[in-house]
Amino acid sequence: MAEVKEPFEFKQCVSLLKSTGKKAKSLRELRDVIAVVSDESIFHHTYQYFLKGHILEYTNDFAHWAGESLEERALSEHFSNIDPYAFKNMDELRQELLNVIDSYLENFPEPRGAMPGDEFYFNETITLTFPVGIRVKNLAEFLIAIKYIDAAAIYYHFYEARIRLGVDDFSKWLEDSLGKKELSEKIRSIDLFMHSIEGIRDHIIEAVEKNVRTGMEAIER
Repeated sequence: MAEVKEPFEFKQCVSLLKSTGKKAKSLRELRDVIAVVSDESIFHHTYQYFLKGHILEYTNDFAHWAGESLEERALSEHFSNIDPYAFKNMDELRQELLNVIDSYLENFPEPRGAMPGDEFYFNETITLTFPVGIRVKNLAEFLIAIKYIDAAAIYYHFYEARIRLGVDDFSKWLEDSLGKKELSEKIRSIDLFMHSIEGIRDHIIEAVEKNVRTGMEAIER
């Protein structure tokens, strides 16, 4: 199997949780804090939601809290419809969160509050990124690595890369270095909101294995 001069180096990230000291027990309080809390906190509760074990019904911590603690299902759905990767910067994302709350409060001015102990706690994270010591030079090695690499590496290369590059690292390398355009498009089309990290891993494995089988069948013919 052909090798490339530029191997793919797997990296992963580790997040250290830090409390902001801010919390909210109602939707109005949530709005007040979102308006002033740090960009790092907004980032943690939206982009990094996928790094944590999460319920697939939701796509960020605000949606999760609205659905589970406030039991405001319609609000939760509105929050979940927000795609953080669609915004140019954190200010735009913050404003969209505020817009969702303002619109909801116009229609439901007295939403229920959270029970004691179910308040929303605003956190930040310090994220450290480091190589894991795995470099692959061809599709077969990539397939083996993707099966066993830590989930935090999947997050870094599939989710976080979209902030850096606009696309995931996997599909970019497969297309740019291996010339696997069709496979690259297949992986790039995986809906990051519809799957857990392990679900993403399974879809990547399935796509790569299918590509390998197709290539072997072509050689045999």
